[in-house]
Amino acid sequence: MKRSACLIFNPVAGKGDPDQDLATIKALLEPEIDLDIQLTTEEVGADALAIAAVKRGVDAIIASGGDGTLSAAAAALVGTTIPFGIISRGTANAFANALDIPDTIEAACQTILGGATKTVDAAYCNGHPMVLLAGIGFEAEAVELAGREAKNRFGIFAYVLAGFQALRQMKTFEAEIETEDKVIKLTAAAITVANTAPATSVLAQGPSGVVVDDGLLDVTLVSPANKAGAIAATYHLLQTALSGDAVDRDDIGYLRAKRVKITTEPEQKVVLDGELIGNTPIDVECVPHGLTLFYPLVEETLPTEKLEGLPNLVIEMKKAPDGEGSFGEHE
Repeated sequence: MKRSACLIFNPVAGKGDPDQDLATIKALLEPEIDLDIQLTTEEVGADALAIAAVKRGVDAIIASGGDGTLSAAAAALVGTTIPFGIISRGTANAFANALDIPDTIEAACQTILGGATKTVDAAYCNGHPMVLLAGIGFEAEAVELAGREAKNRFGIFAYVLAGFQALRQMKTFEAEIETEDKVIKLTAAAITVANTAPATSVLAQGPSGVVVDDGLLDVTLVSPANKAGAIAATYHLLQTALSGDAVDRDDIGYLRAKRVKITTEPEQKVVLDGELIGNTPIDVECVPHGLTLFYPLVEETLPTEKLEGLPNLVIEMKKAPDGEGSFGEHE
């Protein structure tokens, strides 16, 4: 008996041919999976379609689109055991990259067909399900400036251009951060609370190596003295993301917590998984192992031997007599 799944497909995501993309997905998946295909519209988003699919009791949900589509669909699955398949067709594909899911249609479909799953953490931010991160200040301003027209025209570089524009307008704010064991007050330009984040989400890289299944949120605090300091801090965070080392600057801090409440003066815009949701304050709580993903099969290969480089090394290969030759047998 074939498996079944609801496929939520955003026909306006990315810059490819949506009809061809959908045909490719169907050709790859339908031989093994009965697909209930639901298209997003301006009136009905991926969140509503996913919620309806959960209520119908589907075996699995697959979403295909940009980060907004994937995050919205995933939100309906937080706290359930329904496996979620990701087929990225967006501008940045941060969702797939953060979770180590292939970001091509063919590889993503093979991951789903493989059937292997993995549970990862999720979170709630002001009651909204969160898979990636919540950004306050600089990052929220950049996301707002990177509009749909810019993303269609410049792709992922739209975020870079928006970042430079936001940097020119950068303003600091007073913040109070409350965790389960402390209260922190500081002047900041950006605060990011990450459940998981790709290396391209530079402002989330304070602790480095954001862990997706540790039951903790990763909070990065950026507090530069001026715009030149902000540029230097951002570049340092990029190096952190690439090197895997934690930050080492006085104007960047980080911490990990199960729950974090943040208030600011004045109020700051908040971006949640790539979408603006309003202003501070925010209350973010981790949901350990709250989301089940179709995940690539990873074959662990252990090294069999390493002999090269040993001093005075001589290797003589033994030949089994007459094709028999178990160890120690000689004629």
